[in-house]
Amino acid sequence: MTAQFLAAEALHGLPHGFFTRRGGVSAGRFASLNCSLSGHDDPAAARENRARAMRALDLDPASLSGLHQVHGVDVVTVEAPIPPGQGPKADGLVTNRPGVTLGIVTADCGPVLFADRDAGVVGGCHAGWRGAIAGVLESTIAAMERLGARRDRIASVLGPCIRQPSYEVGPDLRAALLEADPQGERFLAPGAREDRWQFDMAGLIVARLRAAGVGTAAALPNDTLAEEESFFSHRRRTLEGGGPIGHQLSAIALPG
Repeated sequence: MTAQFLAAEALHGLPHGFFTRRGGVSAGRFASLNCSLSGHDDPAAARENRARAMRALDLDPASLSGLHQVHGVDVVTVEAPIPPGQGPKADGLVTNRPGVTLGIVTADCGPVLFADRDAGVVGGCHAGWRGAIAGVLESTIAAMERLGARRDRIASVLGPCIRQPSYEVGPDLRAALLEADPQGERFLAPGAREDRWQFDMAGLIVARLRAAGVGTAAALPNDTLAEEESFFSHRRRTLEGGGPIGHQLSAIALPG
């Protein structure tokens, strides 16, 4: 079975994909297209899954470059493929080099892919709620600009992530959101329980992209928690009592 991915109209013409959990070789809780190298999956299976994902995009498996994601705002400029498992601690990466594929792994957080076709610059970032309110989206855009991109030409797309109906949060997250954004209440709806809210992380991410002045800020509608057959979900794992978890891959490259 071919590694399954979703594509975005805004990134049409560029090799890219927001991969689902379908089409890999991993078993059990990692079934089947787990693309994280840092979990407890069989490393050989994870490497094969990543290779399958690259082949689905007609890209060289050796071109895939990833990060040690830490929910921060640092962004790396990639000039040559990063060897598997050797990614630096960062949450965004950009390149202007054909032959480099940028990869982000997520399991509820927001994978965002960026492209300025005219400048020949692409980017990707891992935007959970912490990174989004801290500025990882804006940091990725700025790093693209340093390579010659122009923000009003940048197309950005948020891939599958946990959506508001699935994302119940407590007072700590609400307080952090409102401290960073006095208008952040617009991303919170009353929860089913007292002192709980439903958080629209996707809405926050798209709003920040638009406020940053990108040419296109789009989002795929998929909910990683609700769509169990298609996506891994950290929150689903938590609700089920813990245990190992897989991660899906989102990737983008310049045409060769």
